[in-house]
Amino acid sequence: MSIVVKSVCKALERIAPLRLAEPWDKVGLIIESPVPRSDAKRVVLTIDLTTAVLEETLKVPTALVITYHPPLFKPITSLTLANQLQASLLKLSAAGTSVFCPHSSLDATWGGINDWLADGVMGPQKDTAKVNILGEIKGEEGGAGRIVTLDEPVPIEELVQRVKKHLSLSQVDVGRPLAQKQIKTIAVCAGSGGSLLSGVDADVYFTGEMQHHDVLGAVARGRYVILCGHTNTERGYLPILAKKLSDVLAELARDESSNGLSREERIEIEKYQLDIHISEADMHPLDRM
Repeated sequence: MSIVVKSVCKALERIAPLRLAEPWDKVGLIIESPVPRSDAKRVVLTIDLTTAVLEETLKVPTALVITYHPPLFKPITSLTLANQLQASLLKLSAAGTSVFCPHSSLDATWGGINDWLADGVMGPQKDTAKVNILGEIKGEEGGAGRIVTLDEPVPIEELVQRVKKHLSLSQVDVGRPLAQKQIKTIAVCAGSGGSLLSGVDADVYFTGEMQHHDVLGAVARGRYVILCGHTNTERGYLPILAKKLSDVLAELARDESSNGLSREERIEIEKYQLDIHISEADMHPLDRM
């Protein structure tokens, strides 16, 4: 394994331990290239490994792609160029690029995506609002979702404006129950939160997408629903991840403990001056026209 891939994998484990991932998830090092390039000093961050992201990545020698969503999810019996995702993995591997996926471990960890989403609904109450784990509590390191309790209730219109501002969106989808009420509790889940949010006692369900009948059921039970588009609830976290990755890599270069890198590896990673690049081709797959 190249020193870049090894050090970045160690850094990601500190940021979002893979043991926090959901049992159904496919996380960790998905593809390790057998021909790593010695001149590859770039690490690319993306939500999805699309064809556009592949083409962008191949233009610059890249050691590792960190793709939030797993490019391989179901069991496979072959890897061929006929399948777009498989072809992307094969082409990256041939170019000396490995692929890592953090997915739900990055949702669950404290300071991860769901905490970033929770920050967005607090507004001026950030210092007084309470945030608790929603779903399975995984030790002291986090859990699947978040539930935010505001100190003072706000109207749904105010909460929607906070969400749009935080996610840099001009529009979101809002489900409204017949009985209008002020908002005090918000259940939060990045991506597709229908299964996690179902039946949760909160005034608002805030996620990327939910199935039609899940939305109908939630609204019938008197819940507001705010849907923003699956990847719109995830992509804005990439700059935060880039900063965390840079900081932890610097820590690893200074860490002389047995849990870090060897002395030779620390010297090497300090020399590398990695370029942590947020993909410019990665984007939400749907446009509103």
